[in-house]
Amino acid sequence: MAIRSLRRAVLRALSPLQSSSSLIPATQNSSLFSLSNYSAEPSTSASYSCPNFSCNSIPCRRLSSLTEEESHGPAAVNYCSLLTEEEYHKLANSTIHDLLEKLEEYGDSVDIDGFDVDYGNEVLTLKLGDFGTYVINKQTPNRQIWMSSPVSGPSRFDWDQKAEAWIYKRTKQNLFKVLETELEKLCNKPISLS
Repeated sequence: MAIRSLRRAVLRALSPLQSSSSLIPATQNSSLFSLSNYSAEPSTSASYSCPNFSCNSIPCRRLSSLTEEESHGPAAVNYCSLLTEEEYHKLANSTIHDLLEKLEEYGDSVDIDGFDVDYGNEVLTLKLGDFGTYVINKQTPNRQIWMSSPVSGPSRFDWDQKAEAWIYKRTKQNLFKVLETELEKLCNKPISLS
């Protein structure tokens, strides 16, 4: 009984696709699939047969035919530019410790209720009271520094050898510049982190 209901539901869902697909011509870049061996009639046998997929109803594009603008997957990783784990830890630790020192100095110069800088378990936390909290930490498997910002949200920064800085690939922004801009807006006082 349940198999018949499921079969009917699948057929109802596929029927608009099958009727509209006759208008779509088959091209070199599309493959068409349909379910055959299914009927809307209830079966009296208890056995279930697997669907037969054949090329004639649902259009889909091959991945190889996608242009670069259409590709929505992650950017290719250039493994030659990856840091060794030792290099990564040295750079990331140095960056986070520099941030810690500069943020503690900055905290002494601004009047924000709830301003607190904390570093523990390789996580730097900057609390700005009602303005929110920044969390900055190392992400060793990806060789990144991750930042959660109350202004811009989550970001993942990769080390850029040419710029000698931690850069967010999606926006091409520098970790220090993002923090400087956001903290100046939140605290109404400029800060220099670089």
